[in-house]
Amino acid sequence: MHTDLLSSLRLESSGVPIYVQLREQILRQLGAGVLAAGDQMPTMREVAVALKIDLNTVRHAYDELERTGAITLVRGRGSFVAKPPPVTSARAQQAQMDGLAKQVLATAANMGIDPVALAHRITALAKQKE
Repeated sequence: MHTDLLSSLRLESSGVPIYVQLREQILRQLGAGVLAAGDQMPTMREVAVALKIDLNTVRHAYDELERTGAITLVRGRGSFVAKPPPVTSARAQQAQMDGLAKQVLATAANMGIDPVALAHRITALAKQKE
């Protein structure tokens, strides 16, 4: 199943760090439903071999994905797509949204993307999903 995820990953020489490209592509694939909550992720070694990149680069991306709650790393078993968190209070959800927004803004700034244009694009994509 995770061969779909592996085959969809592509790295570019855009100046964006490889671990960031990898992290963002995996997040997009998870959002698209390529893997569902609880599914096992490809191993870090499988990703490193498939993309011909250093294992530590993949580890960095996976660590970031775990930190953001997208995946869960289980020592000795592998990495799994995280189950959605339980419903949180409005204040906690606001804090999560602020953190995510700041992360997106930093990534956009790093890529030279206008944040207002990005916000419009996010709105358009959200409407398409409805």
